[in-house]
Amino acid sequence: MNRLVRLAGLASCLTMVAPIPALAQEVADRIFTGGPVITMDDSLPVTEAIAVKDGRILAVGPQDEVMQHRGEATAVTELDGRALLPGFFDAHGHVFLGGLQALSANLLAPPDGELTDIASLQQVIRDWIEANGEVVEEYNLIMGFGYDNAILAEHRHPTKEDLDAISSDIPIYIVHQSAHFGVANSKALEIAGITSDTPDPVGGVIRKGPDGEPNGVLEEMAHGPVLVKLLSQLGTEGAKALARGGAELWTSFGYTTAEEGRSIPAIVEILREVGAEGDFKIDVLTYPDVLVDRDFIKENVSREYENHVRVAGAKLTIDGSPQGFTAWRDRPYYDPVGDYEPGYVGYAAAPNEDIIDAVEWAYENGIQIVTHSNGEAASDLFLAAHEAAQKSHQDAGDLRPVLIHGQFLREDQVDALKRNNIISSLFPMHTFYWGDWHRDHTVGPELADSISPTGWLRKRGMIFSSHTDAPVAFPDSMRVLDATVTRRSRSGDIIGPDQRVDVMTALKAMTIWPAYHHFEDDRKGSLEVGKLADLVILSGDPLSIDPETLDSLEVVETIKEGTTVYSASAE
Repeated sequence: MNRLVRLAGLASCLTMVAPIPALAQEVADRIFTGGPVITMDDSLPVTEAIAVKDGRILAVGPQDEVMQHRGEATAVTELDGRALLPGFFDAHGHVFLGGLQALSANLLAPPDGELTDIASLQQVIRDWIEANGEVVEEYNLIMGFGYDNAILAEHRHPTKEDLDAISSDIPIYIVHQSAHFGVANSKALEIAGITSDTPDPVGGVIRKGPDGEPNGVLEEMAHGPVLVKLLSQLGTEGAKALARGGAELWTSFGYTTAEEGRSIPAIVEILREVGAEGDFKIDVLTYPDVLVDRDFIKENVSREYENHVRVAGAKLTIDGSPQGFTAWRDRPYYDPVGDYEPGYVGYAAAPNEDIIDAVEWAYENGIQIVTHSNGEAASDLFLAAHEAAQKSHQDAGDLRPVLIHGQFLREDQVDALKRNNIISSLFPMHTFYWGDWHRDHTVGPELADSISPTGWLRKRGMIFSSHTDAPVAFPDSMRVLDATVTRRSRSGDIIGPDQRVDVMTALKAMTIWPAYHHFEDDRKGSLEVGKLADLVILSGDPLSIDPETLDSLEVVETIKEGTTVYSASAE
């Protein structure tokens, strides 16, 4: 009898302290249920439902618990078996130049475009001119993006003669898929002031023909200033259109945070204007070039967004494109296609002393620095600079320095990255787009298996972020996911079986790990109570389907802070 009394008393106490469902709970604005909710939270990796209120996550867990937050005004979205995940966070891309990809002639090869040879390139540009005559007339400029000499049947870059055949009166400029090369027609070369007497800039090459005249192909630092000069013809409104177009493109692939990974102050101001006008529906962060204006970086760097825009730190570039043979290697390229001297190893984008000084400056000023480094020699310099700076500034604090790309890393360099607490942001899509090219031409079959060495990092317990580097490729989140897991090339070859990772690891590299990389893991990257309701709905469950079909998944809806910013059904 006494036991029954005690139990009754306990039940009475529990009734008094336990919340009454639907009355004591906060009421959600929207609840998602009926499909897997993949959280990236190791304490609850997959669950049944999620509730959102005022742009933040109110509850995550079993359906019966989350539905206690349902009120009369709560919208309930039935996932019908589709998967809901944190919004994707692009760890490195170029959202401003991505607008160029979105708004110029599409010169990509299949499956993203139609180019197969020089003739098809010319036809695509002609078709674009015909469809965009008003744009060409307004800006007196024809642009295209995405050609790749590695895929073209001729295995060469187009030349000014190829573009002059389209027009010699209007400037034409086309950008290589790597964004490290450009090709100008005669009129564009004239506007840029490039002649046979123009010297190669430091860190760049103006290619010339047998007659000593520029053939239109510009490498690295010869290309960048010309592109900027031609884009300046678009004016402020044209530049803002690029920024808007780029952000919209990222949004359609499920990204709720995008990046302009190498900017200058003028581009930052364009981004800020677009943000102030309310035209960014997702967050856009940027890293201005540390070799351009350090004072600007120091004065503007911030951990907080204003109108969806923030300056996150400094960007440094050490070398160039691996597929374009301008990455700086520690040994000769395997079988480079083109006119290269024996023993050619690529080259640096800036003098060694400038690289070392830039890294030292970042540590001295407590600023995160992210560094483009592809070749082994470039990464040797990168590591040496960081080791020296860390010794000089042992009290610098948590700066989370980042290696961007690292395509041709050696295994001892991976050990050094771990030893120096440097985050790697890798580019697994290279295994799809250029895996065959790396195997056959850049590094050879043995070293090709270790490009984007995600397996080496995980073997050492290291995290990594993955990125699109768009517009090098479309910011296709499912292509990133597929490439990270399967590492299949265009031909179907598996480039580095030992470097493959599981689907959950690949998803973390697109969500919580890049959020950490950018000091935003307290508010983004996983579905946890209190974090921003940045979400993406996929057409299926990436954890349950055949990994070989990951690239068939589609983004159904992108949600930024509880608001739908992209819906496939509205397309």
